[in-house]
Amino acid sequence: MASLTTATDTDGPAGAATSPAGTVVPHLSVAERVARGKAARAEVPRASHAIFTPSPERPDPLEVLERQAATRVPELVPIRYGRMLVSPFTFYRGAAMIMAGDLAATPRSGLTVQCCGDAHLSNFGVFASPERRLVFDLNDFDETLPGPWEWDLKRLAVSMLIAAINNSFAVKDQERIVLACAEAYRDAMQGFASISNLDVWYAHMDIDDVLRDLGPQLNPGMAKRTEKTLAKARTRDSMSAFAKLTETVDGRVRIFDQAPLIVPLDKLVSDGEREQMYDELHALVRRYRETLEFDRRVLVEEFELADFARKVVGVGSVGTRAWIALMLGRDEHDPLFLQIKEAEASVFEPFLGPSGFANHGERVVVGQRLMQASSDIFLGWLHIDSGLDGQARDFYVRQLRDWKGSAEIEQMIPKGMAAYGRLCGWTLARAHARSGDRIAIASYLGNGSSFDRAMLDFANAYAEQNERDYRRLTKAVSSGKIVAQTGL
Repeated sequence: MASLTTATDTDGPAGAATSPAGTVVPHLSVAERVARGKAARAEVPRASHAIFTPSPERPDPLEVLERQAATRVPELVPIRYGRMLVSPFTFYRGAAMIMAGDLAATPRSGLTVQCCGDAHLSNFGVFASPERRLVFDLNDFDETLPGPWEWDLKRLAVSMLIAAINNSFAVKDQERIVLACAEAYRDAMQGFASISNLDVWYAHMDIDDVLRDLGPQLNPGMAKRTEKTLAKARTRDSMSAFAKLTETVDGRVRIFDQAPLIVPLDKLVSDGEREQMYDELHALVRRYRETLEFDRRVLVEEFELADFARKVVGVGSVGTRAWIALMLGRDEHDPLFLQIKEAEASVFEPFLGPSGFANHGERVVVGQRLMQASSDIFLGWLHIDSGLDGQARDFYVRQLRDWKGSAEIEQMIPKGMAAYGRLCGWTLARAHARSGDRIAIASYLGNGSSFDRAMLDFANAYAEQNERDYRRLTKAVSSGKIVAQTGL
């Protein structure tokens, strides 16, 4: 069995779940784990995390982006640059690889968790649990890999600051937002350190509970906007996608052409290749089903593949191969949309070592299941030996929509963004507590605000670097060095 981490003499109790079969993993006492955190703090002081100084050897950020572009669909890369060009915040969303290199040069506590790898505030949101309740959680795991917990928290803290700057908030409000997020992470980790392993595993953030707790803190306008966002999320399912993305042609339901953002397979292959491609796609769906639990496999087998299309997704992911598959159940009014998204190596791998999984789709799925309180029942993976371009590629599979919704960051007021930052901080701490030594991390963080202040200082320094990098992109586009397609 592939492993998430390699067990060592200092591995925490989570090592039993993440180390190779047969490895003897020590189970430290609570006192030993507290001491472990304090020892890490003595070796790497919390204040050291405040510092960000670009290395003299720091690669040109545009060269980093261009290296990523080399493996992507060429005609889609300008769309990625166009989306990154909108603002410093959208640039930051697409610059996970750039920041990974910068984080690698910063101090490390030595305490490892399953990292998201791209934990900015727009990669949190709401979706339906299998029990059909709306929950709040992390929702993007393309870059997941075991690594330093502080890397995720730093990326989240910086995103909070850049979003606050982008919204033209006052400096004091910017600081409160970042500090609220960092404090929520620290407080939550302290809480998780004090409860049982099973209570940590079952912890989740139900939206109804959140609204009950936060309701008194929201003014009428904020409350109304929140309710509207959640109501919209509950309508985002396969039926809504079906109405938006399909049409009936000669009695058959098809995904209609919305090039370049959605391109049906019929437009990408010749008439002579179409039938062969569909035969291969049916075989791929059958192979994907084998990665599901048996009961979910039975459910998927009730659906038949009806159509297939390439879809542009996200900001940082634009240009990777992402597909949507239209599946039909009992009739044409029983649709299921699956998203089949390419999984490349995590941006953390050049700095932390390769994944323990041969298939990057499996890496994403395992990381997601480990970090999320409840995951999509259709989450699986597959490998393609030869795609449209003749290259072997890994993919992971999930529902295209399942009550998914995200906060409208640009519409937030300072108080609302601070509240949202606290939700993100708690959620990230819970995700890390499931895989890492939560007691040692809590001991490292301590009860004071020292680490929170370090996160604010780091965020300020890195936001300035992000602004410089963003301006390099704008100049490169203006000069014609890089081609960007805007408005998509």
